[in-house]
Amino acid sequence: MKALLFVVLLFQCQLVLANAEVVEFSDESLRPRYQQLLEELRCPKCQNQNLADSNSPISNDLRVQVQRLLEEELSDQQIKDYLVARYSEFILYRPEVNQSTWLLWGSPIIFVLLGLLAIYRLYFKPQDLQAPGSSQGQSNSQITPQEQQRLDSLLADREQQ
Repeated sequence: MKALLFVVLLFQCQLVLANAEVVEFSDESLRPRYQQLLEELRCPKCQNQNLADSNSPISNDLRVQVQRLLEEELSDQQIKDYLVARYSEFILYRPEVNQSTWLLWGSPIIFVLLGLLAIYRLYFKPQDLQAPGSSQGQSNSQITPQEQQRLDSLLADREQQ
């Protein structure tokens, strides 16, 4: 009984997986470009899915539109420009570096530099932060003879009390 149930479930899973849409092209050399574009373009409705992964109605429409534009022999860049003009740069997974996206591309570098600066300030003591009056040869734990006399007198006063 369990084996029969397993076989039935196995066939149902295959039917679900076989429900992928098949796209027909006049030239099969367009298929790799089609797949590449679907992976590089984001679904306008979904938050973080590309056109290849999304099942939303607008993604289905965009897949048909990408296929049509490929059949019209437009280049990949022309197709991206056309879709950006209609849906803004949000549709690109890797937006181009320009005036409106420089902060997006530059922020990782800024955060790494700030982190390195914080590590440097916490773990390495620069020479210019040493106590005033100390020379390069002396350590900060040594005191001058005048300071030693004052310390001795303060300790002697305390012992007398």
